[in-house]
This record gives sequence, structure tokens and C-alpha cells, in this order.
Amino acid sequence: MTIPVRGTAALITAAVIIAITLIWLPAYRVFFAISVGIGVLVAGGLFLWHKFRPVREEDVDNQRPLGLR
Repeated sequence: MTIPVRGTAALITAAVIIAITLIWLPAYRVFFAISVGIGVLVAGGLFLWHKFRPVREEDVDNQRPLGLR
């Protein structure tokens, strides 16, 4: 099944489908809450990681990222 919409309309359609599912299936609420919580923790961890350990210029153009010779 595909929905022939793109861009903002696709985002709104996805949000409506998620909202209907959250209302219709109570067990999905718990799964959704856990998933959003994990997503927020991972995003926060990555934000802090890159804030305190920024990418240095010499790391960007590394032809051998694994250090293999």
C-alpha cells in the first residue's frame, strides 16, 4: 500500500495515521512512548558527544578511516 503524496502532505498524513493508531490501539501508546523516549535519549547523547568532541579538520579527509595500511 502506498500513499501518493510528497513533502508536507506526506508528513501530515503520517502524523494523522500515528494519531489514529494511538487512539485506536491502547497498547501502541506504551510502545510509542518507549520509542520516543529512546529516540530522545539517543539524540541527546549524540548532541552532547559532538558538542564536547567536535570533528577536527584532520579527521575529515582521512583516506584510511580504520587505520589500515
